[in-house]
Amino acid sequence: MSHATEPAGLPRSVQRPQRASVPALIILAYAVAVYLFFLAVLGYAAGFFAGLGVPKGIDQGPRAAVPVAVAVDLLLLLLFAVQHTVMARPWFKRRWTRIVPAPAERASFVLAASLVLALLFWLWRPVGPIVWSLPGQGADVLWAVYAAGWAIAVSSTFAVSHVDLFGLRQAWLHARRVRYSPPPFTERGLYGRIRHPLMAGFVVVFWSAPVMTAGHVLFAAAATGYILAGIAFEEHDLIRSLGGTFAAYRARVPALIPRPWPRRRSPGLGQAKKTTGSRQHETQYGYHSGGGGRAGRRPRGCDQPRRRIRAVRAVRGHGRGRRAGRRPAADPYPRGPDGRAA
Repeated sequence: MSHATEPAGLPRSVQRPQRASVPALIILAYAVAVYLFFLAVLGYAAGFFAGLGVPKGIDQGPRAAVPVAVAVDLLLLLLFAVQHTVMARPWFKRRWTRIVPAPAERASFVLAASLVLALLFWLWRPVGPIVWSLPGQGADVLWAVYAAGWAIAVSSTFAVSHVDLFGLRQAWLHARRVRYSPPPFTERGLYGRIRHPLMAGFVVVFWSAPVMTAGHVLFAAAATGYILAGIAFEEHDLIRSLGGTFAAYRARVPALIPRPWPRRRSPGLGQAKKTTGSRQHETQYGYHSGGGGRAGRRPRGCDQPRRRIRAVRAVRGHGRGRRAGRRPAADPYPRGPDGRAA
C-alpha cells in the first residue's frame, strides 16, 4: 500500500505491519537444538583434523587436480571467513535483529557457522605431498599437543560464559522474562595470560599433526591468517565498547603466546584516572592543586570572602538579640574544646 492510500486516521502501529513475536519456548528449543548440532560438528572437527574416527578426514576423500583442489579449498575457507566476520559485526547484528528475534541472534550465528563448517568438511579436497611425518615418540608428543590445544580452546569458553557464547543464555533469560545483559569483562583463568585463548587453542590444533600434508598446511596457514585478521577486527570493536579498560589490558597481556612471567597491573593506571577526574573537578570549581603549595590547598585569599560573610552574620545576629532583650541564639552545631563539632 502506498503512502497516498494509507488510512489517515489509523495509528502508525496499525498502518505498518509488525514482525510477529516468536514464543519464548520456541526460541529456547531452537537454541538448544542449535547447540546440540554445534556439538556434533565440533566432535567431527576433532576427528577431521586428526584423520581418526570420522568417515572423511582432512587428507581423505576424492582427489582432484592440485589447482582445482586448492581453488575449492580456498573458496570454502573464504566462505567461512566471510560468514564469521560479517555476522559478528555490530552493524550486521543491528540489521539482523530486525528479521530474527534478538534472543535468537547468537544461536543463529552459531547455526550458520556450524553449517559452513559442515559444508567445508564435506567438500574439502585433499592436496597430496607430505610436508613432514613424525613416527614414534615424536608423533606421541604432537598428539598430546593436539589434545592440549582442544583442551585450551574448550576450557576458555567457560572462563567467561559458555552458555552465552553459544546463545543458550540469551534464550533462557528471554524464556524467564529476564532482561539480558552481556557478561562482564574478566581476566580470570587463561584470559589473565593471553587475550584470545580460544583462538590460541585452535592454532595449536591446526598445526599439531604428526603427518602434515600440503592440504593440511594450506588449511592451517589460511586459518591462522584469518585468526590474526579476526583478532584485529574484534579488538577494534572491544576498544570502542570498553575503552581504556581493554586498552590497558591489551598493553599488559599478549594476544596468543603467553609470557614466561606475566606483567602485573600498574597501580598508576587507576590513580591516573582518579587524578584526571580530580583535576576536572577542581578546574570546574575554580581552584587547583600545585602552584608551589601543598597538594589540594586553595590559593591564598580564597577563604577571605567566606570569613567576612561569617563575621557579618555573627554581628547581625548579636544585634538582633540585644534589641529583642535576649541572648543570641545558641549554635545549632555545638563545638568541643578542640573546635571540632561535638
